[in-house]
Amino acid sequence: MKIILVGKAASGKDFLKHRLHKKGFTIGVSHTTRSPRNSEIDGEDYHFVTENKFKEMIVNGDFIEYMEFNGWYYGQTETDFNNADIMIMSKDGLDMLPQQYRDQCIVLYLDIDRMTRIERLNMRDDANDTIQRRLDADEEQFKDDFKDFEIRITNPNF
Repeated sequence: MKIILVGKAASGKDFLKHRLHKKGFTIGVSHTTRSPRNSEIDGEDYHFVTENKFKEMIVNGDFIEYMEFNGWYYGQTETDFNNADIMIMSKDGLDMLPQQYRDQCIVLYLDIDRMTRIERLNMRDDANDTIQRRLDADEEQFKDDFKDFEIRITNPNF
């Protein structure tokens, strides 16, 4: 069984992923066209690729799910999925995940309050994006009542 972490910006997805990695879980590494944040490492946090490379991978059918979010592409190959015990996906990415893969997963929804997330976003060193844009994108992505999860976590300290 695989674990998928889903949540809005600064809900603690990366923190929980790394915490579970320390307990022996294998982390999934997906692809993105977003530039790395200062603390991110290519091949460890994401496979950072150009938009042209990403689109080539789409044409080749390499992704089991992919999406565009805030002007960047994110996607998971079958190899990414098969090599992982735990992975992060957006709500839209989860919506695109074929049922044969979804059936292998437990989804943890990190539903952390807005003020905590704003405090965390303010502490991030993220030159790629603005806080308001992240919050607006989350509101759009989660505007419908999200229910495709098995476990909902509301405690910001897990």
